[in-house]
Amino acid sequence: MTEDKTLTCRDCGAEFVFSASEQEFYASKGFTNEPGRCPSCRAARKQNAGGRTGGRPQREMHEAVCSACGVTTQVPFRPTGDRPVYCRDCFSSQR
Repeated sequence: MTEDKTLTCRDCGAEFVFSASEQEFYASKGFTNEPGRCPSCRAARKQNAGGRTGGRPQREMHEAVCSACGVTTQVPFRPTGDRPVYCRDCFSSQR
């Protein structure tokens, strides 16, 4: 039977409990390392998109007018005017 462990957060230095049930959950997911951050620092890191899964920066969006329906839309690239630009609905129907 696994016992609770007291770990120290690498970010804030606070001690936190790594419970037996959390250890079993980590093992069931195949994780071999213990958590290095306390729950509040993990949540803050996830909120700031600093984690591995959410680390991508926010895309810069640019306004454009859809070539098919004329609605103003936003696209993740700077339109140059040499190619048509479509809103999400018209782009989906073009495919």
